[in-house]
Amino acid sequence: MSSHDSLKTLSTLELNGKTYHYYSLPKAAEQLKHIDAIDKLPTSMKVLLENLLRNEDGDTVKAEDIEAIAHWLKERKSTREIQYRPARVLMQDFTGVPAIVDLAAMRDAVAKAGQDPEQINPLSAVDLVIDHSVMVDKFASPEAFKENVRIEMERNFERYQFLRWGKGAFENFRVVPPGTGICHQVNLEYLAKVAWTKQQGDKTYVMPDTLVGTDSHTTMINGLGVLGWGVGGIEAEAAMLGQPVSMLIPEVVGFRLTGKLPEGVTATDLVLTVTQMLRKQGVVGKFVEFYGPGLDHLPLADRATIANMAPEYGATCGFFPVDQETLRYLELSGRDQDTIDLVEAYSKAQGMWRDSANEPEFTDALELDLSTVEASLAGPKRPQDRVAMPQLGANFDLMLEQSGQAGEKDKAVAVPGEDYSLSHGDVVIAAITSCTNTSNPSVLMAAGLVAKKAVEKGLDRKPWVKSSLAPGSKVVTDYLAKAGFTPYLDKLGFNLVGYGCTTCIGNSGPLPEEISAAINEGNLTVSSVLSGNRNFEGRVHPEVKANWLASPPLVVAYALAGTTRIDLSNEPLGNDQDGNPVYLKDIWPSSQEIAEAVSFVDGEMFRREYAEVFDGDEEWQKIPVGEGKTYQWSDDSTYVKNPPYFTEIDQPLAPIGPIENARVLALFADSITTDHISPAGSIKADSPAGEYLQANGVAVKDFNSYGSRRGNHEVMMRGTFANIRIKNQMLDGVEGGYTRHVPSGEQLSIYDAAMKYQQEGTPLVVFAGKEYGTGSSRDWAAKGTNLLGVKAVVAESFERIHRSNLVGMGVLPLQFEDGEGVQAHGLTGDEQVTISGLDENLSPGQLLDVTATKADGTSVNFKVKCRIDTNNELAYYKNGGILHYVLRQMLAA
Repeated sequence: MSSHDSLKTLSTLELNGKTYHYYSLPKAAEQLKHIDAIDKLPTSMKVLLENLLRNEDGDTVKAEDIEAIAHWLKERKSTREIQYRPARVLMQDFTGVPAIVDLAAMRDAVAKAGQDPEQINPLSAVDLVIDHSVMVDKFASPEAFKENVRIEMERNFERYQFLRWGKGAFENFRVVPPGTGICHQVNLEYLAKVAWTKQQGDKTYVMPDTLVGTDSHTTMINGLGVLGWGVGGIEAEAAMLGQPVSMLIPEVVGFRLTGKLPEGVTATDLVLTVTQMLRKQGVVGKFVEFYGPGLDHLPLADRATIANMAPEYGATCGFFPVDQETLRYLELSGRDQDTIDLVEAYSKAQGMWRDSANEPEFTDALELDLSTVEASLAGPKRPQDRVAMPQLGANFDLMLEQSGQAGEKDKAVAVPGEDYSLSHGDVVIAAITSCTNTSNPSVLMAAGLVAKKAVEKGLDRKPWVKSSLAPGSKVVTDYLAKAGFTPYLDKLGFNLVGYGCTTCIGNSGPLPEEISAAINEGNLTVSSVLSGNRNFEGRVHPEVKANWLASPPLVVAYALAGTTRIDLSNEPLGNDQDGNPVYLKDIWPSSQEIAEAVSFVDGEMFRREYAEVFDGDEEWQKIPVGEGKTYQWSDDSTYVKNPPYFTEIDQPLAPIGPIENARVLALFADSITTDHISPAGSIKADSPAGEYLQANGVAVKDFNSYGSRRGNHEVMMRGTFANIRIKNQMLDGVEGGYTRHVPSGEQLSIYDAAMKYQQEGTPLVVFAGKEYGTGSSRDWAAKGTNLLGVKAVVAESFERIHRSNLVGMGVLPLQFEDGEGVQAHGLTGDEQVTISGLDENLSPGQLLDVTATKADGTSVNFKVKCRIDTNNELAYYKNGGILHYVLRQMLAA
């Protein structure tokens, strides 16, 4: 393992007749003479410390790195860069396909250079779970699941064929087939070990289970005491290929929980409260660790719900240390007794076991009394914008006023061919979906109980509501059936539509034509209510402008009410068989009823559903698989294409230099998310991507989604910055992916303008405000930016993963100085931009000079901070990107 171990910390643990070797934190504390300091470290920091002890090699990990963490409590923060090596990598298929495409392209490049392509192989364990491709085409029908799976297999045949090739061609690479569950729930219920073991020679080493994942909600696993977070596909590929994750030693914010949740309040209400508090606190780029006596009453599933939402509150992770509840969940989810015993013994030996009497010390801390949490939703377009349930109707009316539709509150548009009308605020999508909540039996059983009580009172969902149930695991449908709730959910239209991440990522499928017609005719602001974690503009459905995150039982309730312009604490959902009003309190289950229902969940369900998790159904097994070390690319494929990243890898490395006379491709305001930048959701027929597909013989009905076509750079670069809700400030009042080609003054799609600039040999820059790149860890937000010819993005602040991804694709992230930005410098997007100071002496965090010259010859000069944060990142940038760096290292070896 470690080639150095300067502190001589290697120890043994005897358990159940086996000997385990490990690197001991108590021994390190003793030798560093920092026993108290290491004992008082947050547990998440202890995991980092163990990682450094185990991987100390005098080169990438030095004794000084270990000392820096031991000294952390002095300042409770650090500027030191460390090299972190997670045990494994987790992928979902939207991000996984392009990652495997990149590995296949790297194999081609190695073969072209005359070397063995099998040099390109994951060195860490990699699991890819196909969970993002099922769409809600069919719903509210007993046939919905079967039909959606059939359509999914037809749509994605080429992608699945490619992944099956990868499964056979690469070592250390497993694929969980479609129809199994969401990657985060599969990780929580099956893949995670908490204490990871590795065989080396005749020794078995034990260490904390750690991972990075290509989905930002990888953080869900922190609820189980496993340290993990989302990285871009680019960074994950480098980790797979043996590169450490370069990071600064983080600040750790403690979140102390006390008390118990009150009657009628769910884990979803809690997480929306926590998200709002932590966003206000400001935890971007920091670890958050939960502690305090409130954890004694917080089930593992609730912890996982909170940990899942770390990207929404902006933290790198939201960590819960291992304790008795962790062991209880491992047993419930069918883990074997040896694994459970090892988790307990190892955690206690390392001082990583949660001890209520010995609370850690943190950079900063905040506190929440669980008894003060109230029923909540979040929206209409950001997960941190919590709204107490009674205020939702008033909040919606205020939103109408702010959008200039105040006079339309009573507007009603007749739905063609139906006997009802549609109005502002009506719920057209009600979805129990996503990894956040469908991992949690208490909120799923609560939804089942609400459905049962509603049906017994004669209530039904409103006819304009598209309802769906898309759990993250097959275990969910097992326990809903065992508890007897399935018939009631089905009666209300919450039939199973698939096991996967559906509505929350825009795979909500089409609305019924008549509903769509009414929305468009009346320009209606309609709502979705979903048990998800993301509700950014244009994400859930292009025709639904207001999207509300809510608990599964509230999703059912709003499907019954049919509108979000309502106060469910005072106004009825509908009438019973005798015409009497039925209120939410009449059908809301008690905590006792939920607890009784949750008792139906047992370990046998987990063991049965995960017994053949990698096998797949008959359709999956019938897919033909190509042989060979390198992939046989098809020129006809519109799903999988060989990307152009490595065409010049055999050429000498060009030195970096200034960016001169660049044009502004786009100029954006605050909170531009990766949903705005990266192609996501449906592909419009008249968009550059839609026109490309049609030119290649693909009918509009077969477009599928951008996410499913992430293996084709031609589609993806055409969809970059093409979100229907994005607003380029260079164009007044225009929504969507358009810009002005400055020399000609012509308004074009961003893709067409970028291609025109490329033909003219003009480099490009993008200007933006605060929180640029918030949201999912989408590598295509950086890849597309690179392929459009953007050399630098200048913003007031960056989201952590997207900044890293830009560097990983050779795009320079630059940050305005505090208090400065586009408006302060009077930038309009018409300028020619020169960025100087870029040369071989560039250093992390260096200030660079920008000159923006206007059409009349006058210029604005200002400084920006180079947001290449570490020396590793600098090496990646100088090589044109992280994969280029890895490939050059291999070819030079």
